[in-house]
Amino acid sequence: MLLAEDVAPAVDTGHTAWLLVSSALVLLMTPGLAFFYGGLNRSKSVLNMMMMSFSSIGLISILWLLYGWAGAFGKDRPLNDSTAGFIGDFTDGAGNSYLGTHSFPGLFGYPNAFPVANATIPTYVILIFQMMFAIITVALISGGIADRAKFIGWLIFAAAWFTLAYIPIAHMVWGGGYLGATVGELDFAGGSAVHINAGAAALALAIVLGRRLGWPQASFKPHNVPFVALGAGLLWFGWFGFNAGSEQTVDGTTAVAFVNTQVATAAALLGWIIVEWIKGGKPTLVGASSGAVAGLVAITPACAFIEPWSAALLGVVAGALCCLAVGLKYLFRVDDSLDVFGIHFVGGWIGCLWIGFFATGRAGWVFQPNEGGFGKEGLFYGGGGDQLVAQLQGAAIVSVWSFAVALAVGYLLRFVGLFKVEDEHQDELDHHLHKESAYESFTPTTSSAAGAHAGV
Repeated sequence: MLLAEDVAPAVDTGHTAWLLVSSALVLLMTPGLAFFYGGLNRSKSVLNMMMMSFSSIGLISILWLLYGWAGAFGKDRPLNDSTAGFIGDFTDGAGNSYLGTHSFPGLFGYPNAFPVANATIPTYVILIFQMMFAIITVALISGGIADRAKFIGWLIFAAAWFTLAYIPIAHMVWGGGYLGATVGELDFAGGSAVHINAGAAALALAIVLGRRLGWPQASFKPHNVPFVALGAGLLWFGWFGFNAGSEQTVDGTTAVAFVNTQVATAAALLGWIIVEWIKGGKPTLVGASSGAVAGLVAITPACAFIEPWSAALLGVVAGALCCLAVGLKYLFRVDDSLDVFGIHFVGGWIGCLWIGFFATGRAGWVFQPNEGGFGKEGLFYGGGGDQLVAQLQGAAIVSVWSFAVALAVGYLLRFVGLFKVEDEHQDELDHHLHKESAYESFTPTTSSAAGAHAGV
């Protein structure tokens, strides 16, 4: 007798099509990041900067297929009866390999971590969507080490950090692991798993590699502001797949995430240029572009959990505070070249904590007041401080884990001579590492500003 559960569910073409489109949108964000970072960089090293983003697409795609998907979204290995674990199971539960050789035709949803009844999205589609998140998280780190990293060192670091930091953190946040299942942290699309994660690693590498030759006295002004704006625009466009796509179906939560992404980003753009205007006397296109990215970062964890007015307020706060935060590197003398810490780490923290204050079921997400639910209402909506504490714990654990892994791997690579470019080659990085130049017919020039965000 054929039971109902033995019949493979039909593909929901609408939900599946949306997730495929969202996957393509998230992939587009990494070339967008290459333009954003490349424009902020100097003309002599723009290609090296862009290569680090494009190489992340190549490297992480393969590693994700081989073992990343299994480690992040395989069945959780709990520490004990009441505490979820740090990594997924690399088998399918029956002793069969769950690595790159495993085939998924006919499987739907998350067959290991989340056995969803009647799931109607093929597993392969979810696998590719999550792959794009892993790619851009690694690529984001590269902005902290512009002008001074050997390409081979970057590739080795990217593979090691992806394995030791991204996979377990993604599992803990999204894959049924410790932060989501035990701590109760909410992170809809990657405030901690992506942005705090990458920002902490970028800070660690900036410490490991030290300052660029001549920083901060020498000129490090963005060499191509239109590139910066183009990159920010591509990121903004792709981010709708990042945030709204994370619902993985098309419903009311998808719509809320989409609206919140737009209004938060718009408000952050305004918040950044207002602060920039007050401090420097003029608003800049670099500032507007950076403010938009700060808003995108901050709304990422909270996009499905808050109301649109709250998303707009979050954007203003994130734009203003991130604008101020990029100046911290001059105070502490840490050369985070393109302000990954100031925008992604700080913005990620703001968005994560915002959930603890402003999360509400009025936005459409169903909160569960009892233990084992999907989170609780925020402090300002009568839910008490439990969710805020969970958000603090989650963001702190991710910060420490990622920073420690990046610091250890980075120092090891520098110790063996594979990471930092020699000082004499920093002013000719593209030719030295790649034997090409972005502007062969032009003579690279330097400019007079103090940094990528000289107006703040």
